[in-house]
Amino acid sequence: MKVAEWREEGKAEIVPGVLFIDEVHMLDIECFSFLNRALENDMAPVLVVATNRGITKIRGTHYRSPHGIPIDLLDRLLIISTEPYSEKEIRLILDIRCEEEDVEMTDDARELLTKIGHETSLRYAIQLITAAAIVCQRRKATEVDVEDIGRVYSMFVDVKRSTQFLMEYQEQYMFNEVPDGAAEDMEASA
Repeated sequence: MKVAEWREEGKAEIVPGVLFIDEVHMLDIECFSFLNRALENDMAPVLVVATNRGITKIRGTHYRSPHGIPIDLLDRLLIISTEPYSEKEIRLILDIRCEEEDVEMTDDARELLTKIGHETSLRYAIQLITAAAIVCQRRKATEVDVEDIGRVYSMFVDVKRSTQFLMEYQEQYMFNEVPDGAAEDMEASA
């Protein structure tokens, strides 16, 4: 009550904040309903949401929608398009990450890691930095080399290679939920 009085008297100003929701597609329909109502309030925060989904099912419903977000909420959003990183950008990010993790790496190793990051994912390439540094330490070297990157690349698979392996050997797993014929469809999209 006191805040409302101060606001009316000009002694106080209420400044709405920012609400950031990552992986917004994980919210269910009830959460989206709450957000819709909250955005109608005078004191609504600036809402920033992030997702990596295309057209997918809205949780808690049988409906599909872009990004897994109900259309009535999508209408209230400004959508920022993104593009995949270029090889140059991946290299810069990997250079920064190596510096942050105090990992010395040869230029050839950085080039290979950049190529791996471009062909698989930046996340995967970043995770290989630490693993390659450990392999490098084990061989008592001071600088990660191409052989270290190659070794960890062969030890730890990325999502695409893991999916290919699972599709190839799915019959040998105890719980296999991929129906016959769907394996080929998944392999083609991986």
